[in-house]
Parts: sequence; structure tokens; C-alpha cells
Amino acid sequence: MAATTVLLGDAPLGWRELVAVARDGAPLALSDATWARIANARAIVDRIVASGERAYGISTGLGALSNVLLHGEQLAQLSRNTLLSHAVGVGPLLTVAQTRAILVAALANFSQGYSGLQPKVVEGLLALLNFGITPCVPSQGSVGYLTHMAHISVALLGVGEVQFQGRTQPAAEALQTIRLQPLVLGAKDGLSLVNGTPCMTGLAALALADVERLADWADVVGAMSFEALRGQIAAFDAEIIALKPHPGMQQVGRNLRSLLEGSEVIASSRGIRTQDALSIRSIPQIHGACRDQIAHAAKHIEIELNSATDNPLLLGTPDAYRVVSQANPHGESVAMAADLLRIAVAELGGVAERRIDRLVNPLVSGLPAFLVAEPGVNSGLMITQYTAASLAGENRRLAQPVVVDNFITSGNQEDHLSLGTSAALDLHKSTENLTQILAIEYLLAAQAFEFLKDQRFGQGTGQAWRKLREQVPAFDADRFLAPDIAKAAAVLRQPSGLLP
Repeated sequence: MAATTVLLGDAPLGWRELVAVARDGAPLALSDATWARIANARAIVDRIVASGERAYGISTGLGALSNVLLHGEQLAQLSRNTLLSHAVGVGPLLTVAQTRAILVAALANFSQGYSGLQPKVVEGLLALLNFGITPCVPSQGSVGYLTHMAHISVALLGVGEVQFQGRTQPAAEALQTIRLQPLVLGAKDGLSLVNGTPCMTGLAALALADVERLADWADVVGAMSFEALRGQIAAFDAEIIALKPHPGMQQVGRNLRSLLEGSEVIASSRGIRTQDALSIRSIPQIHGACRDQIAHAAKHIEIELNSATDNPLLLGTPDAYRVVSQANPHGESVAMAADLLRIAVAELGGVAERRIDRLVNPLVSGLPAFLVAEPGVNSGLMITQYTAASLAGENRRLAQPVVVDNFITSGNQEDHLSLGTSAALDLHKSTENLTQILAIEYLLAAQAFEFLKDQRFGQGTGQAWRKLREQVPAFDADRFLAPDIAKAAAVLRQPSGLLP
């Protein structure tokens, strides 16, 4: 079935819609009202150019050169030069989905109708997206904006390389294939293309989908560990949980009770200890707090996605307009949201690693050492905990706030930078690490179930166990484990489908 077209401009764009276009290939279209707004802002630019008025980025140089007045062909040359001179990224390329997410966020920004690009420039960006032409964009080198969008936009000039039809090829060749002429830019086009917060916003929105999915899986896998370790279910009592009414905590409590419903393992374990260790007992409190921060970050990422983040912004009509230089391209809100999400991701992974340790440790698990029937000759799943500890440690380092790490650029004109794109890229690293940590916990909890399967498991945890067993067999003796982790991680890349 063809993906549903996402229409941009008549209603706020949801971050999930951005993900549908960026990752799932849904087509994107702009409404008639959006095109009218874009044309109106362009008409203001044309009026300014015709009048010879001084307006930053329209008839002047950029940044520290904002007092240099330009004329005629210099304005078109400035736009082209802006893209070429700002395309200075280094390092590994962004993924196709990451680049597409930035493109969607850029189009959302321009759809507000305050930027002033030529409509044909917006049409070009839309063509790249809908024809599946993905510019090759180095991931490093942005202090928050500029670099990534420059690499995307030079493709419209026929410069650089793109990924298209399953291979990397010159941008000019891909444009010729879809019969799109390289663009000739005009006044303000170059500045608008590299300005604003689409890079950090698109990347953060894409990562948000992974964080939200992994939070669900953390509940599922955590419930399996709780059951395998024969936790005391009274800690998840609805009346008790309600006495601390954080929304995320209530949701996690409901999830755990649903997943564990009907468990004979849990029922037969009542009273075997007074209380469990905190990594087991406080799943609602820890996972719930992370969910609350995810919700908070999502709210601010979506606000940014529906904001005008260019500089300058053009208000009014060609007959009565204002050109306002301001700081909407500053990405403080998104940078902080990405920092907050990395903290939540680090906590979900950190507590999962503690549960992993308890599963393999015979001193506290009540299970065979390292979850293997013949420990000694077999090391079992001992070393998987090392891997989880390494990844959890890396996520703790990645959880350090990026937004406070300011630098100065542009001859002291830009003397406070959000570094939001770096914050969002670090979030992508964190979510990948969390995927692997939870994959390891999933493997271990499922293996623990092999020693308890003479009793019925919870209705949700039992389904989760069987879902993994479709991909990974039970562990009887030492074997090559890396493929098992990869297969478990592949399961976690899809929605769990196990929560109420």
C-alpha cells in the first residue's frame, strides 16, 4: 500500500509525520495556502532589492560582513557563494533518513512564509525529497546550523554527490535523471537555505521516534527481568503507584501490571524476600521519570518544527512590510531538549545494565551462574554484561550537556551558540547504544525463562519471550553470541505491540 501523503502548511506538522516522510518514504506536499505565503514573502524580497534598501542578508553581506551593501548580480552571486562556502562538513555521512529529516524540517520552516526564498527553490528541495535524491552530507562541523543545509542545498546547484537509485552519483547526474535544471539562486536564497534550526530539529525529531519506541521496549524487557528474578509485585500495586502521580510513572505501572498479569512465576514468588533491589523495585519510578522527560522534550521539538527560524524574517505584504533581524535561528530549545533526551536514554540503559548484572550473578539471581546449565566449561552469558556496561558508560558520557559548551564564531558577531545539531547527533548515538543494551537484557531475560518455563509467564512477558525465540534459539552451550545480540536488536527496532 502506498504511503499516505503528508500535507504541509494547513495544520501543524507533527514530529511523527516528519518521521513518516524521512524514514518511511511518505510523499510530502505543500498546500495552496503555503505556496501563497512563500510567494508573498518572495515578493517582499523583490521589492527590497528593487528599492535598494539596506536589509541584512537580502542586500548586505552576512555575519560580520552585514554592513557591506551589495547590488545587482552580486546578490545572486552571494547566494551561490553562501552555499559553497558553508559546505565545509567533515566526517562520516549522515544516514539517508537523517538527511531527509533535515529536509522535511527545512520545508516546514519555509512553509511558514516568512523566509523569502524563490518558490522554485522550495520546489527543488521538495523534488529531492519526493524523488528520493539524498545529498551526501558529512555529519560533523555544525555549531547548530549552516553546514548540513549547505551540503544539502549545493545539490540543487548540481554540485557534490547524492545517493540516488541505489548508488552514489554526482548531483548533476541525478538532477538530469529527473529533468530538474540546476538552480540559479537570487537574493536571500542562499542565506535562507543555510539558516534556521532545521538540522537540529529534524535530527531530534527522528531520534525521538527511536527513544519513544525504546521506552516501550524497556518496560517490556524490564518486566521480563522482574519476572525472571521473581520480583515482589506489591511494589507495582496500582493504589501505591497512584500515591506518586507523575504521569509517566502511572503509565509504566499500568504497563508492568498488564505484562505480568497471570504470571504463575510471580504468584509463587510472593514473600520470598521483603523487598527487591532498586533496579527491580523502582522500574515505574525510573522508567516513568524518563517518559515524563521524553514527553517534555517532544513538546518543544514539535513547537520548533512549526516555527519560523530564519533571519531576517519578512512580515506583511510587498506594500506594507517589515524586515526584522532577530535570533530565531538560535536553537537553545531544541539543544536542551536533545540534552534532556540523552539523560533519559542514559538512565534507561543504566538501570537495564543493573538488571543484566543481577540476571547473570548467581549470588542474587537464584538462577544458574551466567544463565547456562553447565557453568565452568561454559562461560555462558557472562561477557554480555561487560558489553552492556561499556555501552552504559558511553551513554553516561554522552549525557553530559552540550548546550552549555558555547563557542564564538563570525568575528564575534555570533558569540553564543546552541550546538543543538551536535546535541541531536549525540542523541542518535545514545539511542543506538540503548538498543544494544536492551537487546542484551532481552536475551538474558529470555534465557532465564528457560529455567522457569514449568510455570506460566505473564501474558505480555510470555509473548515477548516467544517473539524472541522466533529469531534466537535458547542457549545450551557457548556459541558465537554477537549474531544473537544483533537479532535481538533487530526485534527492538520494531514496535513491541505488547503494551496496552
